[in-house]
Amino acid sequence: MIGRLLSHIGKYLLMLRGMFTRPENFKMYWKEFMHQSAEIGIGSLPIVAIISVFLGAVTTVQTAYQLVSPLIPKSTISQITRDTIILELSPTLVCIVLAGVVGSKIASELGNMRVSEQIDALEIMGINTRNYLVFPKVLGALLVIPALIIISMTLAIWGGRVGGSLSGILSNETYDIGLRQSLNLKNIPFAMAKAYTFAFIISTIGAYYGYYVKGGSFEIGRASTTAVIVSCILILLADYLLAALLL
Repeated sequence: MIGRLLSHIGKYLLMLRGMFTRPENFKMYWKEFMHQSAEIGIGSLPIVAIISVFLGAVTTVQTAYQLVSPLIPKSTISQITRDTIILELSPTLVCIVLAGVVGSKIASELGNMRVSEQIDALEIMGINTRNYLVFPKVLGALLVIPALIIISMTLAIWGGRVGGSLSGILSNETYDIGLRQSLNLKNIPFAMAKAYTFAFIISTIGAYYGYYVKGGSFEIGRASTTAVIVSCILILLADYLLAALLL
């Protein structure tokens, strides 16, 4: 078990070393980078938007359910909602969803290329496939996923405002007052540190399991599932480590 784990870690590090090399054709790499950015961003935006709005609304309602004391002002509900969304819900939960959307897509795409021997053909032509196939996907994820997290935060806070108003828990004016109170601006860089870390995990883990897949279509599906599971575990582990180190 330990030997197999060390083997995976070694192959993963070798893939990263081969990935971080000088591109041979910047125009070709730029085109692939923009393609991957559009695929990841546009493909993931609808699910991120839907999840974020309802996440904010549910957080507001459940926070109000917990704060039953008349001594606590209602504006505290929006403060807790805001901080919870920025610190944890948007970066972590949305990235877990993106691990299933983006990570599985990267794994299945590279796995299909490996099974159909397209990667072998590129290597015979002298192309560094780790750099050409994996690096644009990682860069695209590092560009787009933090942007999706920012969109998620905005939509979740707005969803909390709408949810609080529709349920009659608190008015829009009271919600806005709470949003402006006791805002710790250090929470935003912390959330972005999470977003970049999780984006790197999602893209590289998905690429690793897809790049080294062996067999046929059944193994591609298994590699995609394994990539999602491992990515979710590493995201939660990184979430704990970042919270312990940076907060």
